[in-house]
Amino acid sequence: MADNRPGDSDIHRRQRGKNLVVAGFLVVLVVIFFVLTIVRMGPQQ
Repeated sequence: MADNRPGDSDIHRRQRGKNLVVAGFLVVLVVIFFVLTIVRMGPQQ
């Protein structure tokens, strides 16, 4: 007995997977930007 929700079709699962990939990519970009900013500001006192 499968407990399928209304938005749980194959297309919705694929779209959710793509959304997670895009979200992960954006998080990685933010982390890289943050690290680069910290590294550039590091030597200044």
